[in-house]
Amino acid sequence: MLEGVKSIGAGAAAGIGNVLSSLIHSMARNPSLAKQSFGYAILGFALTEAIALFAPMMAFLISFVFQSHKKS
Repeated sequence: MLEGVKSIGAGAAAGIGNVLSSLIHSMARNPSLAKQSFGYAILGFALTEAIALFAPMMAFLISFVFQSHKKS
């Protein structure tokens, strides 16, 4: 279980790094669109974080629901 949570954390960190890396590249290529690119980067960051938070929540929910049905 702990290994799965570590993998999710590593995936979230990689996703956030990828978003911010793309932001830096886009600002270097076209500085006039920096404000718009920053808005999209914040959206990408938020979606990456949301997926990283929803995945363990759903895993716990599924494991407890299936566990409670087996005991009944």
